[in-house]
Amino acid sequence: MKPLDLSLYLVLDPDLCGGPANMISTARLAAKNGATVVQLRAPNWKKRQWLETASALKVALEPFAVPLIINDHVDIALAVDADGVHVGQDDLPAGVARRLIGPDKWLGLSISTAEEMREVPHDLVDYLGIGPVYPTGTKTDAAPATGLPAFAELVAASRRPVVAIGGIHAGNCLALMQAGAQGVAVVSAICGQGDPARATAVLLAEIRKGSPA
Repeated sequence: MKPLDLSLYLVLDPDLCGGPANMISTARLAAKNGATVVQLRAPNWKKRQWLETASALKVALEPFAVPLIINDHVDIALAVDADGVHVGQDDLPAGVARRLIGPDKWLGLSISTAEEMREVPHDLVDYLGIGPVYPTGTKTDAAPATGLPAFAELVAASRRPVVAIGGIHAGNCLALMQAGAQGVAVVSAICGQGDPARATAVLLAEIRKGSPA
């Protein structure tokens, strides 16, 4: 597999985007304007809705060569031949997810604490999502915010690339990149924005300020 560019990682939210059709159009606009990864996350959906939307997203993103990651649902990822899966602390263990998806798809893992970092199977996952860094209302069951100093400590302890998530917008991207993140994951900073294309471009410009030359 080629390296995964985590620079601008869009997590689609069905409520913020306004339903499946708008999720797909938002993903297309974001990919066209610089998003480097798109994840489908819809915790309240039934499987048929997952399957239909994931299939449509796969087609929409293909012209831009932007990978599609499926949150939690390995069966959906396999059914649509998505590019990878992302799991959290309460989802399938990373070892089980890796066994199911095989060696040729990306696997991400969410962590929030130093204790969780110590348990990371670095040989099985391709990247870590660390957060929430800042308070967020997007994910109702999110852990307490780490804050920037603790985030930087977790990044330093990781042997895998890190994407920051939680409360992220154009105004704090630069600090996160300077703290060692390889990218930022956003939801409301693109989903539900009046102009998702412009929102994406503004975020990417801030991210690039903090990326190595």
